[in-house]
Amino acid sequence: MAHGNKNEKVVYVGDSRVRKPSGAVAVPPDYTSFPGRSEAFIPNFLLKEWMVGCVVLVGFLVLTIAHPAPLGYPADPTNSAFIPIPDWYFLFLYQLLKYPWVSGDYVAWGVVGIPGVAFGSLMLAPFLDTGKERRFYRRPIASALMLLSLVACFYLTKVSWDFYQHELEVTGTVPEHITREEEAREAAMSGKEPPSATKPVEEVALVDADNADVKAIMEKAGCLQCHGTDLKGQAGAKIPSLHGVGDLLTKEELADIVTNGKGNMPPFGEQLSSEEINTLADWLAKQKAAGE
Repeated sequence: MAHGNKNEKVVYVGDSRVRKPSGAVAVPPDYTSFPGRSEAFIPNFLLKEWMVGCVVLVGFLVLTIAHPAPLGYPADPTNSAFIPIPDWYFLFLYQLLKYPWVSGDYVAWGVVGIPGVAFGSLMLAPFLDTGKERRFYRRPIASALMLLSLVACFYLTKVSWDFYQHELEVTGTVPEHITREEEAREAAMSGKEPPSATKPVEEVALVDADNADVKAIMEKAGCLQCHGTDLKGQAGAKIPSLHGVGDLLTKEELADIVTNGKGNMPPFGEQLSSEEINTLADWLAKQKAAGE
């Protein structure tokens, strides 16, 4: 009791001698009155985590259904200008494997060792760091390792992407998806059907393909090194196919390109004689679709 002082707080305490009814429903205590403590892990906290996980999973499923991942383009083994590169979330590991101490004779350490140590440490983190402190600035070792990992991943990803862009610039290569976007845009502007990655393109056969004189001129000029032995070119390097080139250019235009060059193609006016250029231009002008 308060002993006559009305402002004195009266605190009621339980009596351990009074038994709790055995049939009462076990209700988890309210931990909000205990500073520094949280609610019961099972089932309160775990149930909330499951509910949040279900909401995230449903949202992810809705996103994948509304915006499905696009299929990649069919592989072209004849495209020698293609520069392989993994998806962005593997760029850091792709760059890591370029260094000499994790490649060559040590590639197993780079592929299995370092990722194994990283993921193993992540799995063992709850058992290695048993401190009760949750504030990151009170856990310097764990926080420093986390920041170091994030900085390393970001740095390796940036270096790998910059080097890929440098290779594209040096080789003059345009990524295939950009080339196809430009072709689709041009087709849409001209009112034509955009090219399809899955629909096979009708191939224009070569006219007089066994012409010995033309083969000798092409070997002399090195045409096959860029346009390929099948003369289909390399789309990634913007080297056009010679199949059906007569439908696009006249004989005079073809002779001018061979003589003076155009774009990535060097001039051959000094390497080939005028008679050879005329023979080559005449043969190229015949490369038209059947029936034209």
